[in-house]
Formats: sequence, structure tokens, C-alpha cells
Amino acid sequence: MNKRWVLKDAADTVIVQELAAGLNINPVLATLLVHRGIKNFEEAKYFFRPTHLHLHDPFLMQDMEKAIDRIEQAIANDEKVLVYGDYDVDGTTSVALVYSFFEKYHKNIAYYIPDRYKEGYGISTAGIDYAAANDFGLIIALDCGIKSVDKIAYANTLGVDFIICDHHLPGEQLPAAVAVLDPKRADCAYPFKELSGCGIGFKLIQAYSDKHDLPFEGVAEYFDLVAISIACDIVHITGENRVLAHLGLQKINENPCIGVKTLMQVAGRGTTYTISDVVFLLGPRINAAGRIDDAKHAVELLIACHEDAAKEKGDMINIRNTERKGHDLQITDEALSMIDNDAVMIARKSTVVFNKDWHKGVIGIVASRLTEKYYRPTVVLTQSNGHVAGSARSVLGYDLYEALCGCSDLLIQFGGHKYAAGLTMHAENVPAFIEKFEEVVGATITDEQLIQQVSIEAEIELADIDSKFFRILSQFAPFGPENMSPVFLSKNVYVSGNAGLVGGNHVKMFIMQPGSAAFSCIAFNQADLLPQLKQGVPFDVCYTIEENVWREQRSIQLNIKAIRI
Repeated sequence: MNKRWVLKDAADTVIVQELAAGLNINPVLATLLVHRGIKNFEEAKYFFRPTHLHLHDPFLMQDMEKAIDRIEQAIANDEKVLVYGDYDVDGTTSVALVYSFFEKYHKNIAYYIPDRYKEGYGISTAGIDYAAANDFGLIIALDCGIKSVDKIAYANTLGVDFIICDHHLPGEQLPAAVAVLDPKRADCAYPFKELSGCGIGFKLIQAYSDKHDLPFEGVAEYFDLVAISIACDIVHITGENRVLAHLGLQKINENPCIGVKTLMQVAGRGTTYTISDVVFLLGPRINAAGRIDDAKHAVELLIACHEDAAKEKGDMINIRNTERKGHDLQITDEALSMIDNDAVMIARKSTVVFNKDWHKGVIGIVASRLTEKYYRPTVVLTQSNGHVAGSARSVLGYDLYEALCGCSDLLIQFGGHKYAAGLTMHAENVPAFIEKFEEVVGATITDEQLIQQVSIEAEIELADIDSKFFRILSQFAPFGPENMSPVFLSKNVYVSGNAGLVGGNHVKMFIMQPGSAAFSCIAFNQADLLPQLKQGVPFDVCYTIEENVWREQRSIQLNIKAIRI
């Protein structure tokens, strides 16, 4: 697949030189700091040395006082409290965190996860009815609720109070809850707006702990859960999230809670987790519980106090993840075959595929895979609860939500954001939706947006990469949205020795420039380029720089993102 190579604008030379001199670092690394908004020594120190002292005062969040007052009232009156959260990673880690913390101070507490297939996303009528029928006077809702105006009004008629802890964008009207914690509220002065749902739950327990002068260790023990939510919910890894992710990864690698430790064991990796490892090894297993079975199993694992109970849950979740992978691969193969054997579908600017028998729990994953392969807005549809349900994914710069707005006359409901959305429709509208979606996308997407972009931070010589350069570059981690692992460009490199294939479709080789050492490289899924990678033939290459560990030997490796012969 062709890719667009886009080099970031040059940083301010004066600031780069001052930073490079003040920090005694390569100007390329100083350029990366400026790209991240860092312009002086103090900001660089904050960036490179995150500590819990950098966390904001939780009481800066609108309604935090009200939330803590209501929780204190519930504890004083021995009122039943229900911790409610969604079935995805952010929701289940949120519930595990808030439930585990408050259970130490209040035994009359339980949790509730809505059924993915019967109740769907967010606060459900069934969940409120369950609370009312079982005498729960207070629900703490996590990672959901900011748009549940009607549901909260219904709960109020039953005498069930709500504290909402959400990080999604509010609608025009806020729900009439006792407290609404959401930094994205227009009237909220909280200095960091991009917390995960679990991050909001963390601020709630931090506020309670601060008010009651409890040891900070009682809050810090949940850093691992917060880091997992940050990684898997794909929120910005900047500001307070970067601090939480840094501290959380430390905890995951040094002293994870029993549930996370068990999850790491069943995933087959003990330590040295990065954000990327959390996304690909831990996240899918937590998600699999809700996709294939019941997300309560994920919460039970994450709150486990005994290794035997955790192992039982961990093994079960691992089995569900294997089932999920089976569904995922089968449906992806079927979808790829549908597209590749249909000339009309191949020629389109959008992809919509439908099979009534596909498993609803994995269609989002399949949509992501199809978007990766064909690089265009994609919708995967299946039958569910008498309707057709869909999961949609977009490409960089294209607003998928707006495209679905253009098809709203054919949909029962839809929701999401620029790059990912869910939708439902009547089965008879599927053919019309396929045509309308293609029409809307075709009219609004640019040819440029249909070509995958490689965003390059800086052009460097291979000779720039030495142990000091790599050591400082490693401190830019944890990497993620708004702080991605930097992609570098080097021109006129050569293969040293011979390039070869590993794993069937990946290119393994050494490259060098005149006067540089030879660097080990891996180019995933780029086997089609192998015939052109000959000794003596110069080419340009974009890559990230990483550490490769093989039989306890550590070496620098270049992870090739694109090659231009």
C-alpha cells in the first residue's frame, strides 16, 4: 500500500538550540520536545520525571465536593451503594478501582455491569430497576451517563441518586444527578480535560482520601488499573494522563495487583510492559469477557484478593479470548473474501459488509482490520436483537460521525465520534444504507485522506543513533496519542549483507549509511518489497527506534514503517 510521507514543520531553531544546550542533548531530541510543546528546562524536567506530586487537586473538578458529601452520607447511614460501569476495559477497570477502594470503608457496596447484548452501552433502565428493587439508594456511574438525561430523571422518580463520573463530551443538557464529574463540562475548571473514565474514578478516590487524610499509598495501589484504562481507551498520553500512565506502568512491572498479575501470567509475559503491550496483551483479554460472555468476570478478576480465585477467572478469560480470536479471524477472512471477489466493492471509497450470522462482540475489531487493509471508512454489520447492528471505523482526518449523520434517515440510532461509531437499523434498510454511505463518503472524502499517512518527526543520519540518544529517547515514553513513538526519516541507506524473510511476511535486514554502524531492522508485513532491497541500491526509510531483547541480549532495532526505493 502506498503511503504519504509527511514531515512535521521545523521547530523554532532558537528554542531548539537553547534546550539542546541546557539539557546537553542532541538537537534532534530537543526538536521532539518542542513538537510536544516543551520550551524550557523546567517543562522538560516535568516531562522526563513524572511523579505523583504532578497530579492535580481533585477538588478542582466541578461537583467533586457534592460527590464526596453524598458518599460520606451513604457511609454514615449504611446506605446500599451500587458501582455501575460499562463492559469495556475502561468501564471494568473503573468499577474494579472504585469498588475495591470504597469496600474498605463501606461494606454495603456492590457493583453492576450491563449486559452488552441485552442492555447495550451506558446506563440502562434495567440497571436502574435492579438498583431500586434491591434498595440501592446511590449509584456511582463510571465511564458513562453524561448524556443519560432521561435515565437519570427516571432514577430520580424511584428515589435512586446518581453520581456520574464520565469523560465523554456532554450534550446540551446535563443529567439531574447529585454530582456530575466530567472535565469536559463547559463550567468545569479542571486543568486537564482528557482523563479516561477510570481516571475520573481515580480522582474520586483521591478526593475522598485527601479529605480524610488517608495515606496516599491507599490510592497509589490502583495506578495499574488506571494505566490499563488509559492505554486501552486510547486517550491522550499528555499532562496528567502521562503521569498516571508512567506511574501505572511502574506498578504493572514492579508490583501489580493480584488480578493484573494473573492476567499478565495468562498472557504469557511477566514484566517489562509498555503501553503498547498493555493494549495488545491485557486489553483484549479484559474485553473478551464482555464480548463473548459476561464482563462481570473481568471485574471479579481485577478485584480478586486471593491468587486461586484470580487464577480461575484468569484462565476462564483467557479461554474467552481464544474464542474471540477464532470469531475475529473467521469473520475477517469472510469479509476480506466478500470484498476481494466483488469488483464494485473494490472500486468504492467506503466498505460496508453484512452477514446476519457474524458475532456482534467482534465486529468492531473486524472493522478496524478492514480499515487497515483497504484504508477507507468501514462499517461491519450483523443481526442482533431483531435489528441490524454495526460497528464503524474511519481513516485519519475523515469525520465518520458526520458521514453517519448524512445517513440518519436510514438508522434507528447511532453514536460515537470522528473515528469510531456504533449504529443500528432495520434489516430492510441495509441495501439503501450501503449505497447512501458510499454516496456521502464519496462526496466528502479527499483522495489524500484515502492514502495512509506516515507522520515523520525529523530527518536524521543513522550515525546520530547511539546509546545516549536511545537512552534519552526512551524517556519520552510512555507513548500513545499526542505523544507517539517518534518516526524518523533517513535517506540513501543501503542493505548491509542480505535482506530476508521472517514469519512469512516480515523483512529482516541490516541497513547502514557511509560512516555509520549497521542497524538491525524489522519491516512488518512488507515482504512485497524484498526483491527491490538489493545490496548497493540506495533507498529512503522511515522508522521508529526500539530495543530488541533476544536471549537476554539487548540491542537497538529500527522498526521500519515505510520504504521508498
